[in-house]
Amino acid sequence: MSLKIFPDKIRFDYKSKNWQYEFDEIKELRLLRKKKKYFLENAAFVAVTATAYYCMIFSDLMDLYYIIPALLCYTLIIATRFKNETEFVYFVFVRDVYKNEIRTKIASKDRVLIRKQIDHYLGLQFERSIGRTA
Repeated sequence: MSLKIFPDKIRFDYKSKNWQYEFDEIKELRLLRKKKKYFLENAAFVAVTATAYYCMIFSDLMDLYYIIPALLCYTLIIATRFKNETEFVYFVFVRDVYKNEIRTKIASKDRVLIRKQIDHYLGLQFERSIGRTA
């Protein structure tokens, strides 16, 4: 388990990232989800398209000999784009009362377990806040 909840503190150990806070020092703890960016694939697609248009308009290539290399490049770009099934990148985000923010990137396969641990922490914090006001 990467998020360990003790009676007075919270400890997070995930791969090489470690942090520890007292229970009342954490202002916000949540799981962030960001959509992946595909700048390299998009730039390669634009470069192949520009090269194909350049060959089509300004070169003396006969019988469209530039189409086959362009189609092969498009195939490689699409294969690299869809090789990885994960569409999102996940982070554990912590903001404390000292206005420090910690972002830890986690693997998508660990997302469900860490989400349950964060929900458990939020439930405990809710119970503590009710206990203080009652």
